[in-house]
Amino acid sequence: MEEWQLDFEWLRIRHFVKDTLSLEQLPDFNKILMLIGIQEFGDLREEFTKIEKEYLLHIATCRLMSIEGYFEFDKYDEDGWPHWREIKPFSGSEEEKEKYLMIMAVSYFDKIIASQP
Repeated sequence: MEEWQLDFEWLRIRHFVKDTLSLEQLPDFNKILMLIGIQEFGDLREEFTKIEKEYLLHIATCRLMSIEGYFEFDKYDEDGWPHWREIKPFSGSEEEKEKYLMIMAVSYFDKIIASQP
């Protein structure tokens, strides 16, 4: 995906989330990941601890990277938190990883959008 296409698609997803959740501002990268983490965790409570928020980001990262086989779902622990197993390492830089996660997040949300009536 070319840079301008990613910018356009990412902005489209940010607007979708803003409008769907009636937010005042466009969500940033971490808020989008947090929402994916919450969706995958399945717990819609109002508050999470700092450690839980970090783990929600981890869940989102693993889920998105599982699309192309970097991670694989392993199990749920006794508290209901999902655990993932790394299958292959991501060989890019942090900037490349963020771009990759954005592309995968666009795909993730496009599936949600497509399933809406």
